[in-house]
Amino acid sequence: MLRRAVHLQATGWSPPIRGQRAAACVLSVTLVSVPETGSARLPTRTELGVWRSFLRAHARLTRVLEAELIAGQRLSLAAYDVLVQLAEAPQHRLRMTELADAVLLSRSGVTRLVDRLERAGLVLRERADGDGRGVVAVLTSQGLERVRLASGTHLAGVVRHFAETFDHAELEAFGRTCDRLGTDEP
Repeated sequence: MLRRAVHLQATGWSPPIRGQRAAACVLSVTLVSVPETGSARLPTRTELGVWRSFLRAHARLTRVLEAELIAGQRLSLAAYDVLVQLAEAPQHRLRMTELADAVLLSRSGVTRLVDRLERAGLVLRERADGDGRGVVAVLTSQGLERVRLASGTHLAGVVRHFAETFDHAELEAFGRTCDRLGTDEP
């Protein structure tokens, strides 16, 4: 089912075209059909602005933190995340499916990433005990040392680019909001 929505776009001053006067403001009104989502309403301008700000902030922080990791440690943010998950796991090992869930990658994505980390000597694969088909990723001693070194770079970046932008109350409020957004429940 489709619902009608009005899309307004205002642009600023435009220069004069030969023989015409300059336009101070150009307003474009478009009637569009949008799919019915079951929601009673579309986001307000403020809500949409906050959403877009959140996406920009996330993209910028991810880009900056990854650039620092690559420059300082020659590790992508995703590779660092895999190494951290393994370092924090019991016996430094996780089933590949658990690892994919922990790092928010597809199973094929985590398989390709573990392939690269295995070639670099940071991770190895073993058969899961009691399961002929299951595979676990295991952090090597070289991988553990690498994640320890990379953690200094990454955590300093988290403080510099993220934590220091909040006061204590703002950080706690943001944490509660992210916890709420991160659950599967509405």
